[in-house]
Amino acid sequence: MPTIEDWITRNTFHHSQFFDQLELLKQKEKTGLTISLCIPTLNEEATIGKEIVIFRSELMERYPLVDEIAVIDSGSTDKTLEVAASFGADTYFAGDILPEQGHKRGKGENLWKAIHQLKGDIICYVDADIKNIHPRFCYGLIAPLLYRPEMSYVKAFYDRPLAFSQGVRPSGGGRVTEILVRPLFSLFYPELSALMQPLSGEYAVRRHVLERLPFPIGYGVETSHIMDVYKEWGMEAFGQTDLDKRVHRNQETLSLGKMSFGILQSFLGRMQGMGMEGALPEMHNILRQFQAQDQTYEQICYDIVEEERPPMIEIPEYREKMGY
Repeated sequence: MPTIEDWITRNTFHHSQFFDQLELLKQKEKTGLTISLCIPTLNEEATIGKEIVIFRSELMERYPLVDEIAVIDSGSTDKTLEVAASFGADTYFAGDILPEQGHKRGKGENLWKAIHQLKGDIICYVDADIKNIHPRFCYGLIAPLLYRPEMSYVKAFYDRPLAFSQGVRPSGGGRVTEILVRPLFSLFYPELSALMQPLSGEYAVRRHVLERLPFPIGYGVETSHIMDVYKEWGMEAFGQTDLDKRVHRNQETLSLGKMSFGILQSFLGRMQGMGMEGALPEMHNILRQFQAQDQTYEQICYDIVEEERPPMIEIPEYREKMGY
């Protein structure tokens, strides 16, 4: 049986392996696949323009690897959509996509509705807040799918001490990954601990996989995806690409607590679906945090429900659009 080390050797890449974008373009033409780049947004006017300029100039005009660039927005109150449109992106308010299905706030909602709106055989998701944006954040993820037909879901990771990178960079993912998700995977699904940054917001996925996945609309979307893909297609469906470094804003610890709470709901729900729940107690939706002012202590309660969208392939409007 292949070991985790074997999987890492076969299915882990460095973006520099795909630096020759002309070769990538030839491979894309050989496969006949189309590629959509989706950037989910909420109030990202400070960084979205630079991302669009770099992706359009390098991945559409210089090397036409990407067939469309679309911003799917949750309802920004700043000029995110105006800026994105001015630099040539297709822009959509998530609430206008599949209006019959209603509108829910959350990044997962944007990702889910992108499946219906965008045309590509492969959809590459890239977050909108990356300060050191570079074309590798897209081509480094789509390339393995162009060369490896058995691979369906390629995740990004950063700051890893791998041999292909120059120098030694600190290991470990984000705080929620290392404190919550990696321990959970190591306990219950050890193979998944080979994914170095399971919560990264950058990944490329084949449509036939995406459309069959349910989508939590909140924090649990990445963790749920990984568990669902693992259950249906196994570890060989995954790849991961080292993108060296990602510079973005950090979240406060209280925000990470809410993220962890939502992820844990999704994780335990998936365990139940996989028949591994054992004697899990009833789960509650209230997260309690505290803040202090002088010697007064206030409890703050958040009702966090990891509501999910069904697999897109079950939506009548999508089936009609795709001719299923």
